[in-house]
Amino acid sequence: MNDVPSGQSLLFLTDEQLRQGIEAMYFAYRGFTADPDRILEEKGYGRAHHRAVHFINRSHGTTVNNLLSILGVTKQSLNRVLRALIDDGLVESRVGQEDKRERHLFLTEAGQRLERELSDAQRDRMRAAFRAAGPAAVGGFRQVLEAMMDTDMRRQYEALRDRTT
Repeated sequence: MNDVPSGQSLLFLTDEQLRQGIEAMYFAYRGFTADPDRILEEKGYGRAHHRAVHFINRSHGTTVNNLLSILGVTKQSLNRVLRALIDDGLVESRVGQEDKRERHLFLTEAGQRLERELSDAQRDRMRAAFRAAGPAAVGGFRQVLEAMMDTDMRRQYEALRDRTT
């Protein structure tokens, strides 16, 4: 999207400029997930496992229902992923103290190591990209991503973000 003059209003992007943005996002996502995908493949896992490990790490003790809401997947799909992570000693499931029907999820030490390895690869890529783009571009990038989120997704994102800021 380098062909947009700096003073041009972004409210009037052409279909071609939007197509270029869509393609840039597609290829950026492929790059963003390439390193973790290699790590996961070596261990017999996929992106669903990565997402589960990431959000369990971000919300220690999160419930299965909360994780279902964040990931937007079916209970059956999540149970398959969690079963593998629990069986492999990466996630621990504990019965809720107040509500025995709830299961709370925690990463084990091995799960924390895997999460760190996956996140380090993505942080390295993002750090390099952010440095190359500069502070104004980073802020604009974040605004674009947040503007693309559905209302419910944005609420979840903000709640997660607000826990650590």
